[in-house]
Amino acid sequence: MHPTIATMQDVVAKGDEAAIHPLLAEDVAFSPPTYWATWTGRAPVAAVLGHVGQVFSEFKYRRIMGEGNDWALEFQCKIGDLDAVGVDLITLNDEGLIQTFEVVMRPYKSVGALREAMNARVMTDPRFLKFKDALS
Repeated sequence: MHPTIATMQDVVAKGDEAAIHPLLAEDVAFSPPTYWATWTGRAPVAAVLGHVGQVFSEFKYRRIMGEGNDWALEFQCKIGDLDAVGVDLITLNDEGLIQTFEVVMRPYKSVGALREAMNARVMTDPRFLKFKDALS
């Protein structure tokens, strides 16, 4: 397994923004399951992933598939009382940093709960006012 993927398994579940930051390419693109826009850039993506790690509980990766630069990490978690499953689709760049990070999840009700929880967190995090322009 690639060392970035191995490290990511530990830090994403904990919502450790400081540990996530160095795993990301400077121009990383993150596509969340809650809306169509893409977050771009190391600082905003690390901040988003840090918040996600605080919203999810009982997070664990069930299966890791991939090799080289392309990886799929299947996970399960809880969002409040709701169960959710999903897949992190990750592409690493030539330096071994996360270049693209796309999350797909189900069921719909759990994704809605994630969106509500993330919106509440973003509205109280002043950094997101400047990150707002990072959406493309």
